[in-house]
Amino acid sequence: MGRETVHLVQAYIAGKGKGLKAEQVLICKSAEEARRKAERLSDTRLGVVAFSASADAELGDYDETPVILFKAGQLPPPYDEA
Repeated sequence: MGRETVHLVQAYIAGKGKGLKAEQVLICKSAEEARRKAERLSDTRLGVVAFSASADAELGDYDETPVILFKAGQLPPPYDEA
């Protein structure tokens, strides 16, 4: 199949103590859809990030430097960097 760009949204809720717990990743058809979903979720989640990455799903090989489309709230590393 080869490399393709995937668009994902990862939301976070309260975990144990002061930690964050990741919810299930949402796969989107476009970067714009990922950004819109992340914006909507940001009102009800502690943190949310939307990003695009190049991936070869058959090999399980994902780009180590995704393109951040949107981020808000409390996020774990590496998303918490400015």
